[in-house]
Formats: sequence, C-alpha cells, structure tokens
Amino acid sequence: MRVLNHIVCFGTLAVVALLAIAAGAYGEESMDVRIERKTCLAEDGVLIVYSAAGIGDPALVFIHGGLADRRFWEGQLKAFAGLHRVVALDLPGHGESGLNRKKWGIPEFGADVKAVIDAEKLKKVIIFGNSLGGLVAIEAALLLPDRVLGVVGVDTFQVLNTKIKPEEAKQRAESFHQDFDSALKQMVRMLFHTDADPALIAEAESRMAGTSPEAARAMFLSLAGYDVGAAVSRLTMPLRAINGDLYPTDVKGNRKVKADFDAVIMKHMGHYPMLERPAEFNNRVKEIVASLIK
Repeated sequence: MRVLNHIVCFGTLAVVALLAIAAGAYGEESMDVRIERKTCLAEDGVLIVYSAAGIGDPALVFIHGGLADRRFWEGQLKAFAGLHRVVALDLPGHGESGLNRKKWGIPEFGADVKAVIDAEKLKKVIIFGNSLGGLVAIEAALLLPDRVLGVVGVDTFQVLNTKIKPEEAKQRAESFHQDFDSALKQMVRMLFHTDADPALIAEAESRMAGTSPEAARAMFLSLAGYDVGAAVSRLTMPLRAINGDLYPTDVKGNRKVKADFDAVIMKHMGHYPMLERPAEFNNRVKEIVASLIK
C-alpha cells in the first residue's frame, strides 16, 4: 500500500488576482504579476481549469497529486513568473475541473495536460508533477516529445521499476468509497514526518477533502496494473526528482530503468516540499531548470 499512497498523493480568461511576487529564487526585485484563471476542454469534453502567469521560455507546468489541486503550487506561480510562463492545472475530478469523465487513468490525465499546453501554445516546457502528478507528467511528455525539455517528479519516482497491483488499487478505492474522511485522514498522516507542523497537515487535508469521493474511487481503480517502468523507458527527455526522505529513493536501481535519472533529496522532508519549505524547494527547482536548459 505504501507505493500506491506515494503515487497518488498521486479558454475563457478571468483575472482573479494581482499578486506581488518576490522573485527571490532568482535574486530579482519584486514585481506585480497577473495570475489568470483560464479554462480549456479535454479531448473528451471535460472542463479543465488552470492558473497561468508570467512570460518566458521554457514554460514551467505544475501537476498536483491525487486528491490535491492546483493551489498546492501557488508558491511556484509567484516565485517563477518573473522569468517563465508558469501554469498549474486542476486535473479532472479535482479542484474546479469537471467530473463528467467516463474513462479515468494516467494516460487520460496526461492528455489533459497536453490540452492545457496546447491551449497555451507553449513551445518549450518543463513539466513538474507531485506524486501521482509525476506519472501524469510522464504521460504528457510522451505525447509532446519535441516540446518537453524534461520531467521533474516531486516526491515521486522513488522506485521506477514497479507496477501498481490491481488488488492494491481496488483496496484503496474501496476504502475511500466506504469512508472517505477516515481514509483521507489515514493517508495524509502517512505523507508527513511525525513532527511536521500540525497546521500544515490540517491545511493539506482540508484542501484534499474537497475531492469528489466518486472521482477518487474511479481514479484509484484506474491505476490498477499501471506499469511505471514501461512508461519511463519510453521517455526521450531527462528525468529528475526532488524528493523528501520520508521514503527512500532508489537512485541506483532507477538508473537501470532510465540511465539519466537523478534526484535531489531534501532532508527531513515529507510529501509536499513546496508547502513545507518553499524557499528551499524553489531553489532546487531553479537549479534543475538551469541544468535542463543548458
């Protein structure tokens, strides 16, 4: 169940805010950045809601994990819009995006990300994905081999040579179906170190509690049999990770699946480094972006 827990935790334009951002990660002066709420349609007609800001190539696209939403990336929209076009989307069944999907799965989520990238007319992108979002980033990159410079997992890709067991996916799906609140509390507690800030844990749980139980069940069921290693082996661009140390990352083993895999491990860090220590995390993002555009 540990693998699945980690994997899960996988238009019309309206201006919603003017935010003063401190582009401290790049050592620049503060500037006003317009954050836009935008929408587009998935291939199957499901509404996708996303936030976008800034200008500059490559664009940085951020994908949340399972049961989360695009708000988990607010700090990155603020920090990186000074030099990049930055985008964070709600996957269908999450946040503000639609629920009316008949077929759920990682490849379908990947196509949703492609729909956003196409809507934004992004030519060069680096895709970041937290937890389940890392797998989604891989699927999106496979659809856009000429536009994606790299895929960066955020507390994911601990073990690439793995396949999600059908019985594990079904068990998790049924636990959320039978008692969503209890299953969510149990899962969230497994994603932080025991001494993590209780307020931060409560905030993450509160955001995730807004997910539709029906969508959560469908999503978990769709993970059955997903072969992570097979998808990774098809990637033609670099694969990186910024991981916590709550669960170990098998860098040596992962390089047998993807020779150029590399990971930065943040000490005493749980599943959401962008929330726990955003300044440090943003510096890691800056370093990886620089390495991918050399």
